[in-house]
Amino acid sequence: MKKTLKYILGVLVASFAMGSCVDNDDVVVNYYASTKVTAAGFLDQNPERFSQFINILQRTPYYALLSTYGEFTLFAPTNEAIDKYVTEMGFGSIEGMTDANCDTLARTHIIKKGAYFTTDVVEGAMPDLNMEDSYIVLSSDSDVYNNNELVYYINKNARMIEYDDSVTNGVVHTVNNVITRTSDFLPDRIEADTTLLLFAEALKLTNMDDSLRYYLDETYSCGEDSVFEGFPKKCKAEGTSPCFWPEKRYYKYTAFVEPDKVFNDKGIYTIDDLIAYAKQVYDQTYPQDAGLYDDDFTHRKNPLNRFVSYHLLPVIGQYNNLLAPSEVLEHCFITTVKDPEEFFETMCPGTIMRIAQPAGIGLFINRKGLKARIDDGCRGVRVLSPSESGSADQNALNGVYHYLDDILVYDTKVRDVVLNCRIRKDASTLSPDFMNSNGRGRFNKDQLVGMKRGYIADWKISEETFVGVHSDQQWWQHYYSNGVTISGIFDIEFKLPPVPSGTYEIRLGYTVNPERGVVQAYLNNKPCGIPVDLRMYGTDPTIGWVEDTEDEEENIANDKAMHNRGYMKGMDCYRQWDSDHTLRANTNNLRRILVTQYLDSEETYRLRFRQVLDDPECYLSFDFIELCPKSVYGSPEGEDIY
Repeated sequence: MKKTLKYILGVLVASFAMGSCVDNDDVVVNYYASTKVTAAGFLDQNPERFSQFINILQRTPYYALLSTYGEFTLFAPTNEAIDKYVTEMGFGSIEGMTDANCDTLARTHIIKKGAYFTTDVVEGAMPDLNMEDSYIVLSSDSDVYNNNELVYYINKNARMIEYDDSVTNGVVHTVNNVITRTSDFLPDRIEADTTLLLFAEALKLTNMDDSLRYYLDETYSCGEDSVFEGFPKKCKAEGTSPCFWPEKRYYKYTAFVEPDKVFNDKGIYTIDDLIAYAKQVYDQTYPQDAGLYDDDFTHRKNPLNRFVSYHLLPVIGQYNNLLAPSEVLEHCFITTVKDPEEFFETMCPGTIMRIAQPAGIGLFINRKGLKARIDDGCRGVRVLSPSESGSADQNALNGVYHYLDDILVYDTKVRDVVLNCRIRKDASTLSPDFMNSNGRGRFNKDQLVGMKRGYIADWKISEETFVGVHSDQQWWQHYYSNGVTISGIFDIEFKLPPVPSGTYEIRLGYTVNPERGVVQAYLNNKPCGIPVDLRMYGTDPTIGWVEDTEDEEENIANDKAMHNRGYMKGMDCYRQWDSDHTLRANTNNLRRILVTQYLDSEETYRLRFRQVLDDPECYLSFDFIELCPKSVYGSPEGEDIY
């Protein structure tokens, strides 16, 4: 029953009526029982391997769950794995485990919302969390004792000795160790890694470790119907999508860290060496602050504090979900003309980082070029994949850390060269809550994650506003195939990411539809021109979209004419799934230039969109924001079309 190709059990997914739940009783009660081999049946057919795990499951509600219709990923530990676990934990036997122990162990080994095969995740986290709201991270290695056969690991410590066994309600992977859920916060996880002693010491000295100890927002609550049953959310012409609200609101973080060896290779062996290095870099980047805060490592303008905090993001970023899912990049992104990339605000005030994935060479921070080409000497810093990062489990209760192959800094070259570019930021990254709620990254699941008013970091929304993050859709004509749906008589405001000081065009990327809305944009509450009619296709004379021809000069002339009217075509580096046409060729993919404005990196800017039409079903299908510096849009050679 081995499964070697991607397998999606969409035909088994239905609209389920869901029962109420508590922390240890998260069970759907109205499934129909399967008459074929389910995940539970697979275990039953192999008692010599799984009898211990079966006994544990039968002390929980989850054995019955795995016997029903659904779409599950089950990691099944062998009898030997269970025996080893109960011995190490001091239980003696499974009889020594409490029902609560059994419940936690069972939930850790089940992904309830999707059937994921090894071919679905090349490297990194599974698209959905397990039932304990933790990430399951896949890495691989070569078995030198078995003809270098590829082997897979879960969270670094559980080897998948058999995998991709398809069952009627999902997939079963057999593992040789119990998957454990850490209770460590991210700074404690970093401190426990003996290869990261210098960074861990700097994290403590600056008190930035205290900023990474938030986990659960105790003020957040949501009704069970909204969480478990959801409701159909209709967005006029786009039809209906199931919408669910997060049960809990989490704070999560990402740390990019240099192993001690990377520091040592640059002559940095002690914390004093690192303090001196940080001062050398950041006194040049911020000469106005040089020498003013050297003795206070907790001050946000101290050089070491800036060094450490530039390594931190207030958002969860697993190795494979900082950008779009691999399926989307493979079928939609044209990597011969541009590297896939995203920009993230760091925890160093007033700074962002540029994360790119050049085809075939990995994940980089602050790189400039195309594929293997390096522009202006800006190679960037490579982020090591889980398979390259040794045996340590890099996941914490509230985040993840990644190893770097060089020292990461926000120096003058990063500020003035690497970030002197068109900054295109996907709407699904404009609040940490969009990613921390797992709202995006679940490929080809037609589902909205509703965001509760007052619990969207960096956003303000009116009572009449609905905001939902739409997961990555194969058929969407959006950048990265996802988006943020905003509907109702909406009025929203969100913080723009900080950019190096300069004059920028601020642009809205959106898709057109006759039943969308008309929005007035504001920057820091000052109107940005006239309202944007989201119903108006590019061919309207007031926009002036004309199909490209073989005459390049004619195409450039049309681009200039559109730009003069405040519009631009869609990008030429992205297409709908395996389409022959890029978004540039679509009359419904447009960019609207909202305002041209000087932006100061030390100031905060907020963009506001207000629905003008008195129709609660009209909406904004929010795709992305662009912040394009004058050096790019006003350059003699002109801005590229990608």
